[in-house]
Amino acid sequence: MAGRGIEMTTETLTLYEIRTIGFEALLRELGPAGAIRFIQQYESGHGDYTRNRRKILPKKSARSGEIGRQIMKQRQSKAK
Repeated sequence: MAGRGIEMTTETLTLYEIRTIGFEALLRELGPAGAIRFIQQYESGHGDYTRNRRKILPKKSARSGEIGRQIMKQRQSKAK
């Protein structure tokens, strides 16, 4: 743990210790109000992410090769 004379590794820290150290860092860096505002940004969410994603995104998945080809095509058209 930084500043506590103990080596900081997630392998030896419990989840409770990680949360505690993390919140202490937030308090130190952001102050009490900033730390609370940061924590409030996170919510557990609701619904079925996978189902919603499939509805919103196109059926064809964008693979890295396809993305690269699209980028090159766009660059070539801008260069003309």
